Amino acid sequence: MIAHLTLFEDTLSNGVGACLPSAPRMIFVVHGAMSIGERSLADGDTWHDEAAVTLRGGDQAGATIWRWDLTKGPPATLPAGNGLRSSISLTAPLLTLPEGALLLRGDSVAFPPRGCAFTHIHQGPGIRCLIEGGIRIDVHGHSTSYGRGGAWYESGPDPVFAQAADRPSRFIRVMILPRALLGKSSIRYVNEADKDKPRPQSYKIFVDAPIDFPSSRTA
Repeated sequence: MIAHLTLFEDTLSNGVGACLPSAPRMIFVVHGAMSIGERSLADGDTWHDEAAVTLRGGDQAGATIWRWDLTKGPPATLPAGNGLRSSISLTAPLLTLPEGALLLRGDSVAFPPRGCAFTHIHQGPGIRCLIEGGIRIDVHGHSTSYGRGGAWYESGPDPVFAQAADRPSRFIRVMILPRALLGKSSIRYVNEADKDKPRPQSYKIFVDAPIDFPSSRTA
């Protein structure tokens, strides 16, 4: 089977629980409050692990979360009903999964109004989702614009240019990278002239963790 990375949007009503099977994953709280084990999370908080876990919506208002799962095959959705809604925003077979030991990196990338990321590649695949503003992504000669909640996949080796809208913009991202990049940047600029130009984007790392996952693309 081919490994998949999947972005889910889950909504839990207050007090409602959901059990997740073991998988390398990151969770980002879009809105509300929830708990995972003994830890409480609120707007903008993140959590990651590989073990099976139970999520529970907060006692007052519940929560909406974005959840990135890395699985050995196509993903399975959570059973809906009784205060739980779960949908797949985007799933992608990882045909460019790096060989060897891996790490899961989750971060946010913020742009000032009209800021751009010059044509670049990354050393592993990932899924992004816009949390603020707007952005245009150019790849393979095609341009696609995304608003809040829009998700897209980047393979890693395919050159990408990103152009933010006329307002502050930010996306949340999870990538699967070679473990040798722990604590190091994964970006490489395609054009030599761009390498020394100012870079308007800023980063906030949520997780940069080695994962126990088969190194083969067909896990």
